Amino acid sequence: MRTTTSLTTALLFASAITAFGQASPPAETSVKIAGKAISIKYSAPSVRGRKVFGPDGFLKNDSTYPVWRAGANEATLLETTGPLTIGDLNVPAGKYSLYVLQEAGGWKLIVNKQTGQSGAEYDAKQDLGRVAMTLGKTPALVEKLTITLTATGGNKGKLTMDWEHTSASVAFTVK
Repeated sequence: MRTTTSLTTALLFASAITAFGQASPPAETSVKIAGKAISIKYSAPSVRGRKVFGPDGFLKNDSTYPVWRAGANEATLLETTGPLTIGDLNVPAGKYSLYVLQEAGGWKLIVNKQTGQSGAEYDAKQDLGRVAMTLGKTPALVEKLTITLTATGGNKGKLTMDWEHTSASVAFTVK
């Protein structure tokens, strides 16, 4: 009887979380450049009073650290209907997972060919490539991870990730 009550309570709690919002809700950004659609789907975690980045940040507890899933829950998904050049990396049209390598000398965006996996499942052998990101500070605390794709003119765009006090970005071109 106690097991049944515990199981029922756990299921009700899980249903409540789903009904009233996840701790890291789904988010999406998209842009159309040169007639091609580019989108990123991710789960947006919040700071919630914690230190996120750095040697004393909570991300260091992830099983894939110093590689970060660029979100929460499932791996962050990039989809493009046209070929891109992200930094100096050629990315054919298709679907990819995005990760970020956090190193003291700078961050790198990882474009990974594997999709549909948990963000905690990272296989470096599936990397299409890695590109340097430009790091900066946000003017104020960014409570919830925000990823944006913006058109910057012509066939060019910018991918930006803002969270806590950190902003990381990389330019891309639609071919």
